[in-house]
Amino acid sequence: MKLTQYNDPIYGFITIPTPFIGKLINHPYVQRLRRIKQMGLSFLVFTATEHTRFQHALGAMYLATKAVASLRKQGIQINDSEAEALYAALLLHDIGHGPFSHALEHALLPDTAHEKISLALMHDMNREFDGKLHLTIKMFTNNYSRGFFNQLISSQIDLDRLDYLKRDSFYSGVTDGNINSERLISMMTVKDDNLVFFTKAIHSIEKFLLARRMMYWSVYLHKTSFVAEELLIRFFKRFDYLKKTTKISLGTSALADLTNKKKTKLVDKIHQFTQLDDNDIWVTLKSASNGNDTILSSLANMILNRDLLKIQILNKPISKIKLESKQQFFMNKLGLSEKNINYFVFSGSLGIQGYNLDDRPIKLCSLDGELILFEDFSEIAHFPILARKDYKYFLAYPKQDRYFS
Repeated sequence: MKLTQYNDPIYGFITIPTPFIGKLINHPYVQRLRRIKQMGLSFLVFTATEHTRFQHALGAMYLATKAVASLRKQGIQINDSEAEALYAALLLHDIGHGPFSHALEHALLPDTAHEKISLALMHDMNREFDGKLHLTIKMFTNNYSRGFFNQLISSQIDLDRLDYLKRDSFYSGVTDGNINSERLISMMTVKDDNLVFFTKAIHSIEKFLLARRMMYWSVYLHKTSFVAEELLIRFFKRFDYLKKTTKISLGTSALADLTNKKKTKLVDKIHQFTQLDDNDIWVTLKSASNGNDTILSSLANMILNRDLLKIQILNKPISKIKLESKQQFFMNKLGLSEKNINYFVFSGSLGIQGYNLDDRPIKLCSLDGELILFEDFSEIAHFPILARKDYKYFLAYPKQDRYFS
């Protein structure tokens, strides 16, 4: 049987490694990822970032095939069932993402992280495929005896990050994230069933960690796309308020089902969640843009027309006095109440930690088999910009008032 190939702009031709992986790719939960952008509203700044979660899922799975081949070449025993389970885990790791990825993660299903939804959907698929995802789930939840499989899925240098940094760098045109993912994979090895790196990988690891930090500040947390996502979150906060207090009817049936307060069981919510993609959100924004609620329509039009709030980024927290002064100014100018001004004038913080010294630290393996902590071998591991959480602070407010007239 000839297996399907996908032509990927990052890696070239990606061959689907087994028939079962092909079946997983064709599952509706995976196909839905074609309709969810990988980088949310980043295309408002980086116009080519229209790539999808589906492309990333295939890329991460492809890197898993490379990792297995590299480790086997070193003599590390990985049987076919383990290899296929790892491929499936990387393919499915993001199926719990909702529309606009991280932006609406907690707005549509409060207190439910996408990893929890991914796991619930894996269990659902496992029943559908008669238990064939049992080992995948064990690896995904770190309940498999060979811990390096979970580290390939989720760690400070995992296959997920190796793909999305390179992919997002390519589509954004920001070269900071253009890492050599396959070289890093070739320098992975296994010691006592844990994932480690040969010491010669030190400079590649340092470049990876710095590249990730730079991509966060220059791309993922870019102030324009960030404030657009904040507006989208506030749009759904207002939408939820109106659903509770009025008979508002907007958007698609899938969104209406998800926001139906009569359905309280998480399993029902997750099922409805799988019916949503980016298109549902755009339809809702467009239908709200000419609606009767001024706040909701203003938020919708700001996003649709890229007429966003002004955002100031500072190195110190915004004082309560400064925020309240700015809010009072726009309350008077726009005629908004104290309750509603928070939709348009707000402050907060954003941050990134390049390397966590306490969370499954990266380990290196010397030629004589000795394990060395990355921070004991690297000159940059303890740099404040890398090892501590780096915060910036923002204040957002309207640039003009034509949507409020």
